[in-house]
Amino acid sequence: MFNMEPEVLERFTWYMREQSALTVMFHTKVAARMGLSATDEKCIDLAMRAEGPLTAGRLAELSGLSTGAVTGVIDRLEHAGFVRRVRDPHDRRKVLVEVTIGDVEKFGQLFEEARQSLIEVLGHFGDDELQVIERYLQLQIATFRARVIDT
Repeated sequence: MFNMEPEVLERFTWYMREQSALTVMFHTKVAARMGLSATDEKCIDLAMRAEGPLTAGRLAELSGLSTGAVTGVIDRLEHAGFVRRVRDPHDRRKVLVEVTIGDVEKFGQLFEEARQSLIEVLGHFGDDELQVIERYLQLQIATFRARVIDT
């Protein structure tokens, strides 16, 4: 690892804090429109990106929340019609959380403006630059998850 100049670290720290704040504000706005808390909205996002129904324990792992907190999230999402609890077809003792896609898709337009912003920004970079940005994001996600979420 190279010796990073303090100014560089300060600059990138500011960028990350600003990006984080904007992301939190965006998801808080989306959650409010969905009638959810920001935590509930991010949990439904995690459930939607999972490869099929998942256990409450797996949702807790993915979100970094306690299993007790995830139970409350699932209760609220189920009450709002975004998920339902179903029996695991391979182990009837297990309960899985299944996203009810029809209830979630109507909120897709909330993300379209963010998607258009991403397209606009990525359009400023060539293929080589996009590879560097992608590698940075992958490493940032993995490192942050290992140090902050999975601890």
